[in-house]
Amino acid sequence: MSLIRNPFQRSFTDEEKELIAFLSTFQLFENLTPKEHSAFFSYLYLRKYKEDEVVFFRKDPSHALYLIKKGKVALLIDQEQDFETLNMISRGQSFGNNSLLDRSQRPYSAVIRSSEAELYVIPHVNIQDIFINQPRIKAKMLASLGEMYDTYLQDLFHVYRSAKGFFNLNQVSANI
Repeated sequence: MSLIRNPFQRSFTDEEKELIAFLSTFQLFENLTPKEHSAFFSYLYLRKYKEDEVVFFRKDPSHALYLIKKGKVALLIDQEQDFETLNMISRGQSFGNNSLLDRSQRPYSAVIRSSEAELYVIPHVNIQDIFINQPRIKAKMLASLGEMYDTYLQDLFHVYRSAKGFFNLNQVSANI
């Protein structure tokens, strides 16, 4: 192992190292190198939210990816006038992952459920800019997204089998 540092290798500030460590906690970013993480630095916008504030509604265009730094977010599905909680997520989890895809809509609503929350927001347009200029990042992140969706589908089938066919699967799989 060489102890000589490559003079052309980028060094990171302490703040940048913290961002790299933070991004590495998310499945979408876990396979990226520190240099690849740095492509997102200028596009990370920290937003603060209050309890019951809506981040987005179902069927909204998927204009951004959200990374939870602090707080809790409920992912909700609406059924007529009622909302059912699909999942409650917190630090180290992302949502709005379909913003990596072109022309997608939100499949659920997202609402803050802690007294306050801090979310890093990465706009879709910036993600696409990175994907155009750095196809290796695009390939890695879309592979991670595919793994996430595969896990979700496996979980869906497990729940369906456990529920003894509580709903009609051909309604779910019509668009697969």
